[in-house]
Amino acid sequence: MKKLKLTEDWTATIIGGFVILLGIILYASLGYTVSWPTFKWSTGNELLSNVLTIKNFINIFIVFIVSYDLLLIADVLQGKPMSSVKGFPLLFVLTIIAMIIGGNSIMNYWGLETVIFCLFIGLVINNFFGTPQWIKGCLSSEMYVKIGLIFLGSTIIFQDIMQAGALGLIQSVVVVFSVWYFSFWLCKKFNIDKEMSMMLSSAVSICGVSAAIATAGAIKGDSKKLSYVVSLVLVVAVPMIIIMPALAKFLGLGEVMAGAWIGGTIDTTGAVAATGAVYGEEALKISTIVKFSQNVLLGIAAFLIAVYWSYTKKDGNEFADKPSLKVIWDRFPKFVIGFIMASLLFSFVIPTEQYKPVINELKKFQGLWFALGFTSIGLETNFRTLINKENRKATMVFLGAQTFNVVFTLIIAYLVFGIEWSKI
Repeated sequence: MKKLKLTEDWTATIIGGFVILLGIILYASLGYTVSWPTFKWSTGNELLSNVLTIKNFINIFIVFIVSYDLLLIADVLQGKPMSSVKGFPLLFVLTIIAMIIGGNSIMNYWGLETVIFCLFIGLVINNFFGTPQWIKGCLSSEMYVKIGLIFLGSTIIFQDIMQAGALGLIQSVVVVFSVWYFSFWLCKKFNIDKEMSMMLSSAVSICGVSAAIATAGAIKGDSKKLSYVVSLVLVVAVPMIIIMPALAKFLGLGEVMAGAWIGGTIDTTGAVAATGAVYGEEALKISTIVKFSQNVLLGIAAFLIAVYWSYTKKDGNEFADKPSLKVIWDRFPKFVIGFIMASLLFSFVIPTEQYKPVINELKKFQGLWFALGFTSIGLETNFRTLINKENRKATMVFLGAQTFNVVFTLIIAYLVFGIEWSKI
Protein backbone atom coordinates (compact mmCIF):
# COMPACT_ATOMS: atom_id res chain seq x y z
CA MET A 1 0.00 0.00 0.00
CA LYS A 2 1.40 3.36 -1.08
CA LYS A 3 2.12 5.82 1.72
CA LEU A 4 0.36 9.16 1.79
CA LYS A 5 2.70 12.10 1.33
CA LEU A 6 0.71 15.32 1.44
CA THR A 7 2.35 18.73 1.66
CA GLU A 8 2.41 20.71 4.89
CA ASP A 9 -0.21 23.13 3.47
CA TRP A 10 -2.72 20.42 2.57
CA THR A 11 -2.08 18.66 5.89
CA ALA A 12 -2.77 21.86 7.86
CA THR A 13 -5.95 22.44 5.82
CA ILE A 14 -7.24 18.88 6.43
CA ILE A 15 -6.42 18.90 10.17
CA GLY A 16 -7.95 22.34 10.67
CA GLY A 17 -11.07 21.42 8.67
CA PHE A 18 -11.45 18.11 10.55
CA VAL A 19 -11.34 19.84 13.97
CA ILE A 20 -13.84 22.51 12.87
CA LEU A 21 -16.33 19.96 11.51
CA LEU A 22 -15.89 17.65 14.52
CA GLY A 23 -16.47 20.60 16.88
CA ILE A 24 -19.69 21.54 15.05
CA ILE A 25 -20.99 17.93 15.00
CA LEU A 26 -20.25 17.29 18.70
CA TYR A 27 -21.89 20.54 19.75
CA ALA A 28 -24.94 20.07 17.50
CA SER A 29 -25.58 16.47 18.60
CA LEU A 30 -24.36 16.39 22.21
CA GLY A 31 -23.90 20.06 23.18
CA TYR A 32 -20.25 19.12 23.92
CA THR A 33 -17.18 21.38 23.78
CA VAL A 34 -13.73 20.72 25.24
CA SER A 35 -13.37 21.97 28.83
CA TRP A 36 -10.57 24.41 28.25
CA PRO A 37 -7.96 24.90 31.01
CA THR A 38 -7.57 28.35 32.52
CA PHE A 39 -4.23 30.18 32.51
CA LYS A 40 -5.34 33.56 33.91
CA TRP A 41 -4.01 34.66 37.30
CA SER A 42 -2.96 37.81 39.14
CA THR A 43 -1.62 36.70 42.54
CA GLY A 44 0.14 33.64 43.95
CA ASN A 45 -3.12 32.56 45.60
CA GLU A 46 -4.97 32.75 42.28
CA LEU A 47 -2.19 30.77 40.58
CA LEU A 48 -2.60 27.99 43.16
CA SER A 49 -6.40 28.04 43.35
CA ASN A 50 -7.24 28.61 39.62
CA VAL A 51 -4.35 27.31 37.51
CA LEU A 52 -2.30 24.75 39.46
CA THR A 53 -5.28 22.56 40.41
CA ILE A 54 -6.08 18.89 39.77
CA LYS A 55 -9.13 19.85 37.67
CA ASN A 56 -7.10 22.25 35.52
CA PHE A 57 -4.35 19.65 35.02
CA ILE A 58 -6.99 17.14 33.87
CA ASN A 59 -8.24 19.69 31.32
CA ILE A 60 -4.66 20.32 30.19
CA PHE A 61 -4.15 16.55 29.79
CA ILE A 62 -7.34 16.27 27.66
CA VAL A 63 -6.09 19.08 25.40
CA PHE A 64 -2.71 17.32 25.18
CA ILE A 65 -4.33 14.04 24.09
CA VAL A 66 -6.39 15.82 21.41
CA SER A 67 -3.32 17.74 20.16
CA TYR A 68 -1.10 14.63 20.19
CA ASP A 69 -3.67 12.64 18.18
CA LEU A 70 -3.96 15.46 15.65
CA LEU A 71 -0.19 15.52 15.24
CA LEU A 72 -0.16 11.73 14.72
CA ILE A 73 -2.77 12.15 11.95
CA ALA A 74 -0.72 14.99 10.44
CA ASP A 75 2.40 12.80 10.35
CA VAL A 76 0.47 9.94 8.69
CA LEU A 77 -0.85 12.38 6.06
CA GLN A 78 2.70 13.62 5.38
CA GLY A 79 4.21 10.12 5.32
CA LYS A 80 6.42 10.80 8.34
CA PRO A 81 7.52 8.02 10.72
CA MET A 82 5.44 7.74 13.89
CA SER A 83 8.62 8.19 15.95
CA SER A 84 8.78 11.85 14.89
CA VAL A 85 6.13 12.76 17.51
CA LYS A 86 8.06 11.38 20.49
CA GLY A 87 9.32 14.86 21.42
CA PHE A 88 5.83 16.39 21.38
CA PRO A 89 5.10 15.87 25.13
CA LEU A 90 8.12 18.04 26.02
CA LEU A 91 7.17 20.65 23.39
CA PHE A 92 3.64 20.72 24.86
CA VAL A 93 4.89 21.04 28.47
CA LEU A 94 7.22 23.94 27.54
CA THR A 95 4.32 25.65 25.75
CA ILE A 96 2.00 25.19 28.74
CA ILE A 97 4.65 26.72 31.04
CA ALA A 98 4.82 29.72 28.67
CA MET A 99 1.00 29.97 28.65
CA ILE A 100 0.91 30.00 32.46
CA ILE A 101 3.56 32.77 32.59
CA GLY A 102 1.73 34.66 29.84
CA GLY A 103 -1.55 34.32 31.74
CA ASN A 104 -0.33 36.64 34.49
CA SER A 105 -2.23 39.97 34.59
CA ILE A 106 0.98 42.03 34.97
CA MET A 107 2.43 40.44 31.82
CA ASN A 108 -0.83 41.20 30.00
CA TYR A 109 -0.72 44.82 31.21
CA TRP A 110 2.74 45.28 29.67
CA GLY A 111 1.63 43.61 26.41
CA LEU A 112 3.83 40.53 26.96
CA GLU A 113 1.77 37.80 25.28
CA THR A 114 2.17 34.03 25.59
CA VAL A 115 3.93 33.70 22.22
CA ILE A 116 6.80 35.91 23.44
CA PHE A 117 7.42 33.55 26.38
CA CYS A 118 7.16 30.52 24.06
CA LEU A 119 9.83 32.08 21.87
CA PHE A 120 12.01 33.04 24.83
CA ILE A 121 11.92 29.56 26.43
CA GLY A 122 12.80 27.92 23.10
CA LEU A 123 15.62 30.40 22.37
CA VAL A 124 17.20 29.94 25.82
CA ILE A 125 17.16 26.14 25.51
CA ASN A 126 18.54 26.08 21.95
CA ASN A 127 21.19 28.80 22.27
CA PHE A 128 22.50 27.94 25.75
CA PHE A 129 21.98 24.19 26.04
CA GLY A 130 21.11 22.94 22.56
CA THR A 131 17.82 21.42 21.44
CA PRO A 132 17.87 17.63 21.98
CA GLN A 133 17.94 15.66 18.72
CA TRP A 134 14.95 13.51 19.74
CA ILE A 135 12.61 16.51 19.93
CA LYS A 136 13.53 17.93 16.51
CA GLY A 137 11.19 15.59 14.62
CA CYS A 138 8.12 17.38 16.02
CA LEU A 139 9.35 20.97 15.51
CA SER A 140 7.01 21.82 12.62
CA SER A 141 6.59 25.52 13.42
CA GLU A 142 5.05 26.54 10.09
CA MET A 143 2.52 23.69 10.15
CA TYR A 144 1.42 24.47 13.72
CA VAL A 145 0.84 28.12 12.80
CA LYS A 146 -0.98 27.21 9.57
CA ILE A 147 -3.36 24.94 11.51
CA GLY A 148 -3.95 27.84 13.91
CA LEU A 149 -4.69 30.10 10.95
CA ILE A 150 -7.39 27.71 9.67
CA PHE A 151 -9.06 28.09 13.10
CA LEU A 152 -8.62 31.87 12.84
CA GLY A 153 -10.66 31.77 9.60
CA SER A 154 -13.71 30.64 11.59
CA THR A 155 -13.66 33.92 13.56
CA ILE A 156 -13.33 36.29 10.58
CA ILE A 157 -16.39 37.31 8.55
CA PHE A 158 -15.89 36.71 4.82
CA GLN A 159 -16.86 40.28 3.90
CA ASP A 160 -13.93 41.50 6.01
CA ILE A 161 -11.57 39.23 4.06
CA MET A 162 -12.86 40.61 0.75
CA GLN A 163 -12.50 44.22 1.85
CA ALA A 164 -9.15 43.95 3.64
CA GLY A 165 -7.89 41.40 1.08
CA ALA A 166 -8.48 43.75 -1.86
CA LEU A 167 -6.60 46.55 -0.09
CA GLY A 168 -3.95 44.06 1.07
CA LEU A 169 -3.39 42.88 -2.50
CA ILE A 170 -2.84 46.45 -3.69
CA GLN A 171 -0.33 47.01 -0.88
CA SER A 172 1.34 43.64 -1.50
CA VAL A 173 1.89 44.16 -5.22
CA VAL A 174 3.56 47.54 -4.64
CA VAL A 175 5.62 46.37 -1.65
CA VAL A 176 6.74 42.99 -3.04
CA PHE A 177 8.06 44.33 -6.35
CA SER A 178 9.66 47.45 -4.81
CA VAL A 179 11.36 45.61 -1.93
CA TRP A 180 12.47 42.74 -4.20
CA TYR A 181 14.10 45.15 -6.66
CA PHE A 182 15.76 47.18 -3.87
CA SER A 183 17.14 44.02 -2.25
CA PHE A 184 18.44 42.69 -5.59
CA TRP A 185 20.09 46.05 -6.32
CA LEU A 186 21.70 46.04 -2.86
CA CYS A 187 23.02 42.50 -3.45
CA LYS A 188 24.70 43.75 -6.63
CA LYS A 189 26.35 46.61 -4.71
CA PHE A 190 27.77 44.12 -2.20
CA ASN A 191 28.91 41.71 -4.98
CA ILE A 192 26.71 38.85 -3.78
CA ASP A 193 26.28 36.07 -6.35
CA LYS A 194 23.07 36.00 -8.35
CA GLU A 195 21.80 32.73 -6.87
CA MET A 196 22.01 34.01 -3.29
CA SER A 197 20.62 37.39 -4.43
CA MET A 198 17.49 35.76 -5.87
CA MET A 199 16.75 33.68 -2.76
CA LEU A 200 17.51 36.51 -0.34
CA SER A 201 15.43 39.09 -2.27
CA SER A 202 12.42 36.75 -2.49
CA ALA A 203 12.64 35.93 1.22
CA VAL A 204 12.73 39.55 2.38
CA SER A 205 10.02 40.78 0.00
CA ILE A 206 7.37 38.03 -0.25
CA CYS A 207 6.91 35.57 2.61
CA GLY A 208 10.21 34.50 4.09
CA VAL A 209 10.92 30.78 4.29
CA SER A 210 8.29 29.70 1.72
CA ALA A 211 9.53 32.29 -0.79
CA ALA A 212 13.17 31.27 -0.32
CA ILE A 213 12.28 27.58 -0.85
CA ALA A 214 10.10 28.37 -3.90
CA THR A 215 12.89 30.46 -5.44
CA ALA A 216 15.50 27.76 -4.74
CA GLY A 217 13.21 25.28 -6.50
CA ALA A 218 12.75 27.57 -9.49
CA ILE A 219 16.51 28.12 -10.00
CA LYS A 220 17.81 24.82 -8.54
CA GLY A 221 19.57 26.79 -5.83
CA ASP A 222 22.39 25.60 -3.58
CA SER A 223 20.93 23.89 -0.47
CA LYS A 224 23.57 25.44 1.82
CA LYS A 225 22.65 28.95 0.65
CA LEU A 226 18.98 28.13 1.08
CA SER A 227 19.61 26.85 4.60
CA TYR A 228 21.41 30.08 5.49
CA VAL A 229 18.61 32.29 4.09
CA VAL A 230 15.98 30.27 6.01
CA SER A 231 18.00 30.67 9.24
CA LEU A 232 18.38 34.39 8.57
CA VAL A 233 14.64 34.84 8.06
CA LEU A 234 13.79 33.02 11.31
CA VAL A 235 16.44 34.80 13.38
CA VAL A 236 15.51 38.31 12.16
CA ALA A 237 11.80 37.59 12.71
CA VAL A 238 12.41 37.01 16.43
CA PRO A 239 13.31 40.61 17.47
CA MET A 240 10.72 41.98 15.03
CA ILE A 241 7.94 40.22 16.98
CA ILE A 242 8.88 42.39 19.98
CA ILE A 243 10.05 45.57 18.21
CA MET A 244 7.21 46.05 15.68
CA PRO A 245 4.30 46.32 18.19
CA ALA A 246 6.37 48.68 20.37
CA LEU A 247 7.23 50.80 17.33
CA ALA A 248 3.59 50.84 16.18
CA LYS A 249 2.48 52.00 19.65
CA PHE A 250 5.19 54.68 19.69
CA LEU A 251 3.92 55.97 16.33
CA GLY A 252 0.34 55.91 17.64
CA LEU A 253 -0.94 53.56 14.92
CA GLY A 254 -4.45 52.17 15.15
CA GLU A 255 -4.94 48.40 14.95
CA VAL A 256 -5.85 48.41 11.23
CA MET A 257 -2.79 50.43 10.22
CA ALA A 258 -0.52 48.47 12.58
CA GLY A 259 -1.88 45.17 11.21
CA ALA A 260 -1.28 46.26 7.60
CA TRP A 261 2.27 47.33 8.47
CA ILE A 262 3.07 44.15 10.42
CA GLY A 263 1.58 41.90 7.72
CA GLY A 264 3.63 43.62 5.01
CA THR A 265 7.01 43.64 6.74
CA ILE A 266 7.53 40.51 8.85
CA ASP A 267 8.69 37.64 6.67
CA THR A 268 7.01 34.53 8.06
CA THR A 269 3.29 33.87 8.41
CA GLY A 270 3.77 32.58 11.95
CA ALA A 271 5.69 35.66 13.10
CA VAL A 272 3.03 37.89 11.53
CA ALA A 273 0.26 36.08 13.41
CA ALA A 274 2.17 36.29 16.70
CA THR A 275 2.98 39.99 16.29
CA GLY A 276 -0.56 40.87 15.25
CA ALA A 277 -1.91 38.99 18.29
CA VAL A 278 0.38 41.00 20.58
CA TYR A 279 -1.06 44.27 19.22
CA GLY A 280 -4.74 43.29 19.32
CA GLU A 281 -7.48 41.18 17.72
CA GLU A 282 -8.15 43.61 14.85
CA ALA A 283 -4.41 43.87 14.17
CA LEU A 284 -4.19 40.05 14.08
CA LYS A 285 -7.04 39.88 11.56
CA ILE A 286 -5.67 42.58 9.23
CA SER A 287 -2.03 41.43 9.45
CA THR A 288 -3.05 37.85 8.60
CA ILE A 289 -5.13 38.90 5.60
CA VAL A 290 -2.35 41.21 4.31
CA LYS A 291 0.24 38.42 4.69
CA PHE A 292 -2.10 36.05 2.84
CA SER A 293 -2.26 38.61 0.03
CA GLN A 294 1.53 38.46 -0.20
CA ASN A 295 1.51 34.65 0.00
CA VAL A 296 -0.88 34.52 -2.97
CA LEU A 297 1.76 36.33 -5.05
CA LEU A 298 4.28 33.57 -4.34
CA GLY A 299 3.18 31.36 -7.24
CA ILE A 300 3.35 34.24 -9.72
CA ALA A 301 6.75 35.30 -8.36
CA ALA A 302 8.13 31.73 -8.66
CA PHE A 303 6.90 31.59 -12.28
CA LEU A 304 8.53 34.93 -13.19
CA ILE A 305 11.79 33.96 -11.45
CA ALA A 306 11.85 30.63 -13.35
CA VAL A 307 11.34 32.48 -16.65
CA TYR A 308 14.04 35.04 -15.80
CA TRP A 309 16.50 32.34 -14.72
CA SER A 310 15.95 30.28 -17.86
CA TYR A 311 16.87 33.23 -20.06
CA THR A 312 19.84 34.53 -18.02
CA LYS A 313 21.53 31.29 -16.85
CA LYS A 314 24.43 30.63 -19.19
CA ASP A 315 26.05 27.45 -17.86
CA GLY A 316 23.48 25.08 -19.35
CA ASN A 317 22.19 23.77 -16.01
CA GLU A 318 18.56 22.76 -15.80
CA PHE A 319 16.34 24.52 -13.28
CA ALA A 320 13.99 22.53 -11.10
CA ASP A 321 10.72 24.28 -12.03
CA LYS A 322 10.41 24.93 -15.75
CA PRO A 323 8.46 28.12 -16.50
CA SER A 324 4.86 26.98 -16.90
CA LEU A 325 1.54 28.01 -15.42
CA LYS A 326 1.69 24.86 -13.27
CA VAL A 327 4.38 26.59 -11.18
CA ILE A 328 1.80 29.19 -10.08
CA TRP A 329 -0.54 26.50 -8.71
CA ASP A 330 2.30 24.43 -7.21
CA ARG A 331 3.56 27.43 -5.25
CA PHE A 332 0.14 28.77 -4.25
CA PRO A 333 -0.19 28.46 -0.44
CA LYS A 334 -2.98 25.86 -0.15
CA PHE A 335 -3.70 26.58 3.53
CA VAL A 336 -5.20 29.91 2.39
CA ILE A 337 -8.01 27.81 0.86
CA GLY A 338 -8.70 26.27 4.28
CA PHE A 339 -8.73 29.71 5.92
CA ILE A 340 -11.25 31.04 3.36
CA MET A 341 -13.43 27.89 3.58
CA ALA A 342 -13.61 28.23 7.39
CA SER A 343 -14.61 31.89 7.01
CA LEU A 344 -17.26 31.03 4.39
CA LEU A 345 -18.69 28.28 6.61
CA PHE A 346 -19.21 30.58 9.63
CA SER A 347 -20.21 33.59 7.50
CA PHE A 348 -22.97 31.96 5.43
CA VAL A 349 -23.76 28.41 6.63
CA ILE A 350 -23.37 28.12 10.41
CA PRO A 351 -25.42 30.53 12.58
CA THR A 352 -22.63 32.18 14.58
CA GLU A 353 -24.79 33.21 17.54
CA GLN A 354 -26.03 29.65 18.03
CA TYR A 355 -22.51 28.16 17.68
CA LYS A 356 -20.60 30.73 19.73
CA PRO A 357 -19.24 28.06 22.14
CA VAL A 358 -17.69 26.27 19.13
CA ILE A 359 -16.12 29.49 17.84
CA ASN A 360 -14.74 30.23 21.32
CA GLU A 361 -13.30 26.70 21.48
CA LEU A 362 -11.66 27.12 18.05
CA LYS A 363 -10.21 30.44 19.20
CA LYS A 364 -8.57 28.67 22.15
CA PHE A 365 -7.17 25.98 19.85
CA GLN A 366 -5.88 28.74 17.56
CA GLY A 367 -3.95 30.26 20.46
CA LEU A 368 -2.53 26.86 21.47
CA TRP A 369 -1.27 26.00 17.97
CA PHE A 370 0.25 29.47 17.55
CA ALA A 371 2.02 28.94 20.88
CA LEU A 372 3.30 25.48 19.85
CA GLY A 373 4.59 27.04 16.64
CA PHE A 374 6.55 29.69 18.50
CA THR A 375 8.06 27.32 21.02
CA SER A 376 9.22 25.37 17.94
CA ILE A 377 10.70 28.50 16.32
CA GLY A 378 12.65 29.23 19.49
CA LEU A 379 13.95 25.66 19.65
CA GLU A 380 14.98 25.82 15.97
CA THR A 381 16.61 29.29 15.98
CA ASN A 382 20.36 29.51 16.50
CA PHE A 383 21.79 33.03 16.58
CA ARG A 384 25.30 31.68 15.98
CA THR A 385 24.44 30.92 12.34
CA LEU A 386 24.62 34.66 11.59
CA ILE A 387 28.01 35.23 13.23
CA ASN A 388 29.85 33.84 10.24
CA LYS A 389 32.49 35.64 8.18
CA GLU A 390 31.35 33.99 4.97
CA ASN A 391 27.75 35.20 5.37
CA ARG A 392 28.42 38.63 6.88
CA LYS A 393 27.73 40.56 3.66
CA ALA A 394 24.49 38.69 2.99
CA THR A 395 23.36 39.40 6.56
CA MET A 396 24.06 43.12 6.08
CA VAL A 397 22.11 43.15 2.81
CA PHE A 398 19.17 41.34 4.39
CA LEU A 399 19.06 43.79 7.30
CA GLY A 400 19.39 46.75 4.91
CA ALA A 401 16.58 45.44 2.71
CA GLN A 402 14.42 44.72 5.76
CA THR A 403 14.97 48.28 7.04
CA PHE A 404 13.87 49.63 3.64
CA ASN A 405 10.89 47.24 3.79
CA VAL A 406 9.82 48.56 7.23
CA VAL A 407 9.95 52.22 6.16
CA PHE A 408 8.51 51.77 2.65
CA THR A 409 5.67 49.50 3.79
CA LEU A 410 4.67 51.98 6.50
CA ILE A 411 4.22 54.65 3.80
CA ILE A 412 2.26 52.32 1.49
CA ALA A 413 0.13 50.99 4.37
CA TYR A 414 -0.77 54.57 5.29
CA LEU A 415 -1.73 55.38 1.68
CA VAL A 416 -3.80 52.18 1.29
CA PHE A 417 -5.29 51.65 4.79
CA GLY A 418 -4.76 54.94 6.58
CA ILE A 419 -6.45 57.41 4.24
CA GLU A 420 -10.22 57.40 3.76
CA TRP A 421 -10.17 58.18 0.04
CA SER A 422 -13.99 58.38 -0.17
CA LYS A 423 -13.93 61.48 2.05
CA ILE A 424 -11.34 63.31 -0.03
